[in-house]
Amino acid sequence: MIRYGILSTAQVVPRFVKGVEESQKGIVTAIASRGIEKAQKMAQKLAIPRAFGSYEELCQSTEVDIVYIAVYNKGHYDAAKLALMNHKHVLLEKPFTMTLAQAEELFLLAQERGLFLMEAQKSLFLPITKQVQQAINTGKIGTIHWLDAVMAYPNIDHISWFRDLSAGGGVFRGAGTYPLEYMQYLLAALPEEYQGMLVFPDGQSDAQAQITLRFPKEIVGTLFLTVELDLKKQLIIYGEKGKIIVPDFWKTATAEIHYADGQIEELSSTQKSEFVFEIDHVNDCLERGLLESPIVTKELTLKTVAITEAIYENNQK
Repeated sequence: MIRYGILSTAQVVPRFVKGVEESQKGIVTAIASRGIEKAQKMAQKLAIPRAFGSYEELCQSTEVDIVYIAVYNKGHYDAAKLALMNHKHVLLEKPFTMTLAQAEELFLLAQERGLFLMEAQKSLFLPITKQVQQAINTGKIGTIHWLDAVMAYPNIDHISWFRDLSAGGGVFRGAGTYPLEYMQYLLAALPEEYQGMLVFPDGQSDAQAQITLRFPKEIVGTLFLTVELDLKKQLIIYGEKGKIIVPDFWKTATAEIHYADGQIEELSSTQKSEFVFEIDHVNDCLERGLLESPIVTKELTLKTVAITEAIYENNQK
């Protein structure tokens, strides 16, 4: 079995643990928080054998093969570096790092030490994502011209640091990675140009974002992200012969193809945990001795980090 240690007691952790439990070869052996009480409470709740009161202790544990990191955004780089320095493989939640330089350093460190490093991007491994990609590649909606994503989180203040830009808060950094990488994966292409506008309430991180991407073959991608409005979360792929609507595309088990003649084809898959497919992929990579995922590639992660960093820099001049 491949043994997972978890850094963080954030709200995503129970769902991740469920995914590991459903996986074929994964098991969670330890969890850590910066306070032992929180770690012990979560360990008891989720039936995790070991709880640690520091990240260092977990990363040094001989009972852990790979560390899943879900700490607050700015802490991703330090936590991942700590795990790699202690010879642990790493699955690092998005956004991968705050800067491109940090991301490049982590990948270099992993390569030098012969360790697997991947950005956690569950959306790319969903069965429905493969069906959507197949529909595109077989020309069901003809030539693609536009991909449009909307993500809305009107009740975000349960994340205590979200309004703090210095902590890595903000709607674009918090949620923009999903549509950015989903579009790049579906099109099997990196954007050639991009620009974005972020809206910052006084003294706070960005509450709204509008991003435009130009992909090869004159394909346009647009993203709108907000914590001010309650909108339907979805991604729509527009082609000459119709469109594909993917609701909640980072976790969905359904999608629809709307053809130009009015017909609708429903796509569906069976899943309990939306995390299990990603975890099975990670386990397979580790068993094969890979240092990089062939799906969530180093190139994909670095491009996304570069786009995110550049847009924040351009909007804070």
